[in-house]
Amino acid sequence: MYLEYYGLEQAPFSITPDPHYVFLSEHHRDALAHLLYGIQQGGGGGFVQLTGEVGTGKTTLSRLLLNQLPENTHAALVLNPRLDPVELLQTICEELRLTPGESAQADEDKDEAQATEASVAPATGGGKAWFDRLGAYLLEAYAKGDRVVLIIDEAQNLSADALEQVRLLTNLETETQKLLQIILIGQPELRDSLARPELRQLAQRITARYHLRPLDAHATGAYLRHRLTTAGAKRFPFTADAVKRIHRHSGGVPRLINVIAERALLGGYAQDLLAVDAKTVDRAASEALAPGGSDARKDRPDRMPLMIGGGLVLATLAIAFALSRRDAPEAAAPVAGTVAQGSAATPATPAAAQPAAARSTTALDGEALLLRVQQAAPDATREWQALNARWKSPATVHKVSTDACPAQPAPGWRCLRSRATLDQLLRIDRPVLLRLRAEPKATWASLLGADTGADTGSVRLSIDGTAFDADRVALASLWNGEYLALWPVPDTLETRFNAGDPRAVDWVRARLRDDGIDAVDPVVGLRTFKLRHGLRNDAALGGDTLFVLASRGSGPRLSTATGTGG
Repeated sequence: MYLEYYGLEQAPFSITPDPHYVFLSEHHRDALAHLLYGIQQGGGGGFVQLTGEVGTGKTTLSRLLLNQLPENTHAALVLNPRLDPVELLQTICEELRLTPGESAQADEDKDEAQATEASVAPATGGGKAWFDRLGAYLLEAYAKGDRVVLIIDEAQNLSADALEQVRLLTNLETETQKLLQIILIGQPELRDSLARPELRQLAQRITARYHLRPLDAHATGAYLRHRLTTAGAKRFPFTADAVKRIHRHSGGVPRLINVIAERALLGGYAQDLLAVDAKTVDRAASEALAPGGSDARKDRPDRMPLMIGGGLVLATLAIAFALSRRDAPEAAAPVAGTVAQGSAATPATPAAAQPAAARSTTALDGEALLLRVQQAAPDATREWQALNARWKSPATVHKVSTDACPAQPAPGWRCLRSRATLDQLLRIDRPVLLRLRAEPKATWASLLGADTGADTGSVRLSIDGTAFDADRVALASLWNGEYLALWPVPDTLETRFNAGDPRAVDWVRARLRDDGIDAVDPVVGLRTFKLRHGLRNDAALGGDTLFVLASRGSGPRLSTATGTGG
């Protein structure tokens, strides 16, 4: 009902998992990198443990992990761990499509189990058959160079006997290598279970632990914007205070954010609010989260019920919808922002260097930003020259065209035209040019910075030398992720690194250490680095990777709401 009112194509806050709506915070990316690195260790053995509170995205990460497994990796995912040891073994084998009778060795094991049925419990005989078949399969996979990984979700529900069975699976090994990598994913109670004295042998085999924390205030705002943009929103319907209240009520737990935001949009629609305010969020949280919701309503007789189902609510919603249709041209239009008339920037004085206090506090909405792009000059000379001025690049680079920038425009310099998300570029923290499109017009805009507040949701841009702030959702409607970057780097670094040149390898190792990765094998370290930063999952040293690697060095930075870049 509220989708059309807020300009949405889909419900943005459904709690049903949808890969199109996946949002990875910094913590989620680190957690995924830990899991993938644990798998890539292969024969290093041991367990990888991921814990987190209910609703923080653990199961979502397990699905992403399955989609990003390295080649020649076979996975068994156990979603229901409330099993006895034999049922657990059977479930693992079924996930790997194994049956005890698939091989000659398995048949012999099965006959042996049947021969001893009189002296052992039936479950024990069945357990041996499954265990032996799994062992034979792991040896076959090892001989072919394949990896096998076991992922157990909701692992806090494993019984002590099942956990011991999991530990015994790590005994499947060769003289030099473990045959099975095991990942345990669960709630914080999993840590308590593994701390019990009788499970100390298993706890000692955990080689990597990661605890997934809820989203902080800034990430909560980014999460809301990501889901709304994915659902087709052209503007952000929550006020700054409303975002703060959503974070406060949800504690940063994505599932609770979804519940509160969904209810708040419904409440805003029922009250004919273009901008959902903090009061509406408080009401939504009380309805959605408070135990005994009907009792809570008794304390607030003035509050509009937000639950769907009562005749009064349906009548109110129908009236609100009719009113919104009556005023559709005005109600559906985004609230226009005031255009920030920043002073024109020259190459020697880039727009980002303007004092933060002099900036407009009103961000352009979608329509205002669209107008800016449509009125832009035919070329982006001023923004390209400003970027060169910030980097103090040689005159040879200044003369290069933005639309035909070669990978090496001058000795010791790189030019990269690629794609990334806004969050990725903000983490890289370098000024770049963004390709904005307002068909049939397109232009390059400088990305100069972003507000550091948790809920402001604006970025600092410059077009034709004039700086202004723009709403992130407005930017997303005109930008498909394409950017142009410029930075200095040693000559032929990629080629020399791929050839094993010691100086190039040392350069990469030094940048990996800057990122907290001290890998003996630089190729392995590079893979971990790329996973951490959302880059292509391979070991190649390409332009995108080189740009991120070099981002910790000296050079200009993006500005913030409380300061300016260098």
